[in-house]
Amino acid sequence: MSAHALPSSTARTSLLPTKDGALEYLVTGSGDPTTVFAHGLAGSIATTRPFGGSVPGSRAFFHFRGHGASSSPETPWTYAALAGELAAVADHVGATQALGVSMGAGALCHLLESQPDRFERIVLVIPAVLDLPRQDAALDRLVEMGELAQERDVDGVAELLLAEQPEQQRGRPEVVGWCRDQAATIVRTDVSRALRTIPYEVAMTDRQALRKVTAPVLVLAQEDDPAHPVHVAEELAALLPDARLEVLPPGGILWTHRSRVRSLIGDFLTRKARR
Repeated sequence: MSAHALPSSTARTSLLPTKDGALEYLVTGSGDPTTVFAHGLAGSIATTRPFGGSVPGSRAFFHFRGHGASSSPETPWTYAALAGELAAVADHVGATQALGVSMGAGALCHLLESQPDRFERIVLVIPAVLDLPRQDAALDRLVEMGELAQERDVDGVAELLLAEQPEQQRGRPEVVGWCRDQAATIVRTDVSRALRTIPYEVAMTDRQALRKVTAPVLVLAQEDDPAHPVHVAEELAALLPDARLEVLPPGGILWTHRSRVRSLIGDFLTRKARR
């Protein structure tokens, strides 16, 4: 699942035609550099925008297939397909930097496997999987969520989403409301199909390909997050030649640590802008 954040204000989006249908995207800010932001499973432009709050230049956010107003093609949900959508938006807006969250981080890793020099600066937020299939309780929960979504069970999906939140956050009205809103979005869109397939997929076929990525990479992880194990972030940081790993305490990466996360990302992606 994506990182948790309160929705941002609505803004006017555009549609980018591709061979598999249109992708909804939004560009904010202006000038160079341009950074593309890829959300997580069941995430959105709104839940990804907080990661760009301190990033200079132009910021391009988009919806993967089945999310928002993007098309939901009949072709399989795979990381290869998601990487193609990420590349299409990045090429369209001329992005030289990229940030991926959870599933978006996986799509970004897949793209880097074939195009290791595509971006000049990269941020990977709470990555969930590399080249080994998931076999954990989080997988079971995602699959169950997909089944409940297919049955249009908003309450059931909301309950599972709430169970994913840090224990100290579950009683907060804004957290409960966020889970309810997310559940309603999942049920009324084709995200339920993604929940029944993507959890079984691997992000890439050969993790060693990441050793060819020479761009600086910031990897953000969070302790006690079963859906996004810290060991995946550690493995990424060990593979990437120029990586910096930041592991945050429990509490919700954007519930408790929003200011810290924005500062880390803003500082990291501002260095390129100052050159």
